[in-house]
Amino acid sequence: MSKQTEQVRTLLESEKEQLQIKIDQLGLDTQTGDARREGSPFGKREEEATENMEFEKRLALEKQLKEQAAEIEHALRKIQEGTYGLCDVCGKPIGEKRLEALPAASLCIDCKAKNAKKA
Repeated sequence: MSKQTEQVRTLLESEKEQLQIKIDQLGLDTQTGDARREGSPFGKREEEATENMEFEKRLALEKQLKEQAAEIEHALRKIQEGTYGLCDVCGKPIGEKRLEALPAASLCIDCKAKNAKKA
């Protein structure tokens, strides 16, 4: 493994740890909110609506963080397999600048653009 790839692996592992901390914190916030709601004998509709909206925001954020963690895990597997830096779709090298900006990128810019058009 090259020194540069080792640096990328270390960076990705660090990012993955930070994402997991954030995911864990969101889970704790959700549990705290549920406990607070159960202890309240009065259910004001405005407060419930606000709590529901905040809960939905946390769920959306948690989903986004888990997707980022999965992308990082995929990149770490590619490093281990020796295929890091190659596009998952076409197999061509992913641009160096793209990998610098997004170390967990698994698609070259052309395949990413094609994929975005389909969605």
